[in-house]
Amino acid sequence: MGKVVLYSSVSVDGFIADENDQPGPLFDWLTSGDVPLDDSGALNVSRTSYDYTRAYWDRIGVTIAGRHVFDLTDGWDGKPPGGIDHVVVVTHRPAPEGWDAEAPFHFVDGIEAAVAKAQELAGDRLVEVAAGDVGGQVLAAGLVDEVRMDVVPVVFGSGKRYFGSVDAQHLLEDPDVLPGNRVLHLRYQVRR
Repeated sequence: MGKVVLYSSVSVDGFIADENDQPGPLFDWLTSGDVPLDDSGALNVSRTSYDYTRAYWDRIGVTIAGRHVFDLTDGWDGKPPGGIDHVVVVTHRPAPEGWDAEAPFHFVDGIEAAVAKAQELAGDRLVEVAAGDVGGQVLAAGLVDEVRMDVVPVVFGSGKRYFGSVDAQHLLEDPDVLPGNRVLHLRYQVRR
C-alpha cells in the first residue's frame, strides 16, 4: 500500500486559510516562477519547486478531503483536482442532490473508513490527505506516514489550522528542507 501523506501550503504561523476560508497569498508560490507546473498555463514555479512538487503530484492516486473543502470547491465540478484519479470525501451527509454517480468521488463516513477506501483505490500510489480538521483527525488516529508543508512567508495571526483541532503531541523525524521561490518545502516522516 502507498504512503498516507498529510499536505497543504501553510503560513509560517500554521494556518491553511484565514477565518473566511480564504488562502490569501498561500498559493502565490505557484505563480512565482518560470517553469510550468502543469498544462493549465496558470501554474509556474521555480525549477526547484517544479522538481519537488511535480514528482510528488505524479505519485498521488487519491486525495482525502472533508465535506467542508468539497463544498467550498463545489466538488471541483466532479473532476478531481490536479489530475488525481479519485477523491474520498469524509462526511456524515450523502452526496449532494443531483451529484453525478459516475464521478470518481467516494463519500465515506469516518476517518478510518476513508483511509481504507483511499488505500484500496490508490494501490501502491500515495494517498494525500488535505490538511485541516480531517487531516488532523487522520494524524491523531495514527494513520499518517508523512507530513508535507509548503511554508509560505506570511503570518495570518488566526484562521484555519494546518492540523485542525489536534491537541496531542505527535513526534516527527527531522525534516527534509528545500527552499523555492516564496516557499519552503518541508517533509517530515511521522515517528512510530
